[in-house]
Amino acid sequence: MPRVMTRGVVFVHSTPTALCPHIAWALEGVLDTRVALDWVAQPVAPGAMRTEFSWTGESGTGAHIASAMRGWDGLRYEVVEEASRGSDGMRWTHTPALGIHQARLSANGDVVVNEDRLRTVVESAGGSAATIMAELDLVLGAAWDAELEPYRHAGEGAPVTWLHKVG
Repeated sequence: MPRVMTRGVVFVHSTPTALCPHIAWALEGVLDTRVALDWVAQPVAPGAMRTEFSWTGESGTGAHIASAMRGWDGLRYEVVEEASRGSDGMRWTHTPALGIHQARLSANGDVVVNEDRLRTVVESAGGSAATIMAELDLVLGAAWDAELEPYRHAGEGAPVTWLHKVG
């Protein structure tokens, strides 16, 4: 069966300096290639570092990257995988306070909520508009976006490194 290839981006929004080599090693394990990351200071979190890079690999690589970085103290990141043949686009966001959130993405980057999840939100709300809004915020990852937004703006104009999985 032919491999379905895709590409994506990893944004490490902030991490303690001590984790920088561990993040590189985790990515090398997933991508099966040497990784050299350009770390810069994260102005929103003094003493923290940030980096971002693009990758190519088989469909599902984004999930492996997000899992490899999950659970480290003080690490804020996003992993985005573009849609590929037979797979939706995906985004994983992680913050120390909230843990990890996974969402499907449309071609323009909007979060897509499937019909069964929407029905569950409406049915469990019991007619309460406030409950529906709170549940939709959870499904859409609004709390993760709110926490990461200052870190995203601090990274505008940062250099990007391309990584390719070739095996």
